[in-house]
Amino acid sequence: MNTIPEKTIERLSEYRRTLLACHSQGITHIFSHVLAGIHGITAVQVRRDLMLIGFSSDTKKGYDVEVLIDFIGKILDAPNVEHIGVIGMGHLGQALTKYFNGRRSKLRIVACFDVDPAKVGHRIDEIPCFHISDFEEQVQRSEIKIVILSSPTPIASELVIPIINAGIKGVLNFTSMPLNFPRGIFVENYDITTLLEKVAYFVKESEESAENQG
Repeated sequence: MNTIPEKTIERLSEYRRTLLACHSQGITHIFSHVLAGIHGITAVQVRRDLMLIGFSSDTKKGYDVEVLIDFIGKILDAPNVEHIGVIGMGHLGQALTKYFNGRRSKLRIVACFDVDPAKVGHRIDEIPCFHISDFEEQVQRSEIKIVILSSPTPIASELVIPIINAGIKGVLNFTSMPLNFPRGIFVENYDITTLLEKVAYFVKESEESAENQG
């Protein structure tokens, strides 16, 4: 199993996104404290994360941006392109597909699934849409290993068994229902409502604190 902590993997992905932006701006080197400041963490944390994956070429000019991008890619990316399917092509599913496709060369959405006759049999943002009843067959045919779940929450639990039976290895769950899968299937439950309420709470606390101080 992967010995790199989940939080470190998340930060590595965030570092790479920042590094790619720097590279596009012609920035060739970046110091750990600059990278840390962008992400709201300490330089020690950045260095610890990079040392954990075996990268320690911090010179007087800072990290070589292009070299670090490639190094992180070797850690995060599979050797071959990983195929992804999207279950549920409502507004959220379509937005996720449109946003993500083309952003990472080693991750590609190749199929989507729904029950709406207006969508099934058509292409949505150039992605073929199949009926959910054909899910297992299309997973095998397109060699899909990961699914993004953006279906209506009430039916989310009904999709667990088909996902298991299809041999899916990873699930990114955007419904508001946390889903559990057997060992061997990695699931990330991403509840937008909970995260937004968390942000709103800290905004409220900040405003109340400011009022009390005033």
